[in-house]
Amino acid sequence: MDTFSFENKLCLAPMAGATDYAFRKICIAGGADYTVSEMISAKALCFKDKKTAVLARIRAEEHPIALQIFGSDPEIMAKAANMLSTGSYEGCQSEILPFAIDINMGCPVHKIVSNKEGSALMRDPVLAGEIMAAVKEGSTVPVTVKIRAGFDKDHICAPLYAEMAQKAGLSAVCVHGRTREQMYRPPVDLEVIKDCVSAVKIPVIGNGEIMSAQDALHMKEYTGCASLMIARGALGNPYLFEEIRAKLEGKEYQAPGFRERLEKALAHFELLIADKGVHTGLLESRKHIAWYIKGMPGAPKLRDTVNRIDSVEEMRNLLTEQIERS
Repeated sequence: MDTFSFENKLCLAPMAGATDYAFRKICIAGGADYTVSEMISAKALCFKDKKTAVLARIRAEEHPIALQIFGSDPEIMAKAANMLSTGSYEGCQSEILPFAIDINMGCPVHKIVSNKEGSALMRDPVLAGEIMAAVKEGSTVPVTVKIRAGFDKDHICAPLYAEMAQKAGLSAVCVHGRTREQMYRPPVDLEVIKDCVSAVKIPVIGNGEIMSAQDALHMKEYTGCASLMIARGALGNPYLFEEIRAKLEGKEYQAPGFRERLEKALAHFELLIADKGVHTGLLESRKHIAWYIKGMPGAPKLRDTVNRIDSVEEMRNLLTEQIERS
């Protein structure tokens, strides 16, 4: 596992409520080189929370996959990293071990930040450094960290954090080129990603507003980053990884038609039902189907219909009918 290279990779970013097993499997099939799980609470894992154990479950076909943890206590973060990297936690259902542990220092949502976790750590370099060192010490697999440009525009500190990651012995650092203050608003600061590349020798993974192959090419050429992490651009468009790879290699790419996108939506729906059961799978499928059909003729009306369906058979029949009409 230590020989895994973070150079020239296309990665699916950790997104709460989106990058579950079903979507990770879809994106791996679509060309992602590796994926990162939804963020896992280190404290909840250490306190033997059953739902957290399920969230950390990974299957053999997902290799390589990293598990992302969040928290603000170095000791608990180290313990959680060890538990996940060795599979030694209560309720473990994983078929394989993660190839890496990723530290979340980028989540901007209020609930996380108010607990001094996620991107709140961008305001506390001492604590952030202690967490990096502790997780590296506790983990039996490589460790990476995902950071933001800074907490706000007056405190851009990503290059410093990249240096801290290198000093702590981390294998790579992912830089989201926005501040916490920006949340997901434009613009993405490519300059700060470039500065991180200049500051360290470990691989820097660029992230932020990669919605097209051209966005990916521009980020890589401008910043010199080793790899790219794709987030919202892949929602409803898992083909983006294949498209980006073709662009980077100067090859032709044929975008999928409406029929292929609907077929993928149906396959995604079936994976969710099989993995999470009828109730949860059906509810969570609605947002994914809405992303798949975005831009299609009649999409607003179809999306409204999808959001009203409360039967697996009805949803399956609707998608099948749409496929046959395409």
